[in-house]
Amino acid sequence: MPLLEISQLKKSFTGPDGFAQKAVDVKYFSLAAKTQVALQGESGCGKTTLLHLIAGILKPDSGSILVAGQEMSKLREPHRDRLRAGTIGYIFQSFNLLQGYTCLDNVLVAMSFGHGANRGFAEALLKRVGLGERLHHYPRQLSTGQQQRAAVARALANRPKLVLADEPTGNLDQRNGQASLALIRQTCHENNAALLLVSHDREALSQFDNVQQFNQISHSSQMEMSA
Repeated sequence: MPLLEISQLKKSFTGPDGFAQKAVDVKYFSLAAKTQVALQGESGCGKTTLLHLIAGILKPDSGSILVAGQEMSKLREPHRDRLRAGTIGYIFQSFNLLQGYTCLDNVLVAMSFGHGANRGFAEALLKRVGLGERLHHYPRQLSTGQQQRAAVARALANRPKLVLADEPTGNLDQRNGQASLALIRQTCHENNAALLLVSHDREALSQFDNVQQFNQISHSSQMEMSA
């Protein structure tokens, strides 16, 4: 059984004109455990919406999303939150770090929603991403690249089976972007986590053996993906 399996997934939003605008229409997509896949697509084509659907942040209009054998969209909110916390790590493009908490606390808070806080593992993760000397720094005291590293550590805090990365190089310069992407891929590999990354950064995409095109969905067209 694939770690992630999507079928007949549809999501629309109401536009300014009051009509439904299709954001996601995926016929089929599957991702095996421990694999790394990149989806290529321009800004606004629905990539972030797809990740939010997979993570259970958004609910689909129709279709199925199986994560580790569980139907994400059919779970009640507490169970959906529990599945997300224990199985999925999410690296947001804007990092979404808690500004009033230190690097260490950001990771410990994430752990509290999963298997429970483990200070030793949290510190080890932050050291692994190069923030061993920044454990007690707040996000505002970090560079953009360091904030990205903290976000990577937080995403891996609960030893997820699946890591979702939304344009992880989008806010970084080329050098920091390459270093951050290498770190994400290596730490996912070390933690036996599958990685699904979405990006329009050609340099980032060139690092993946498996890159699939995420075309903007319109009218009756559909996207079929497999990994």
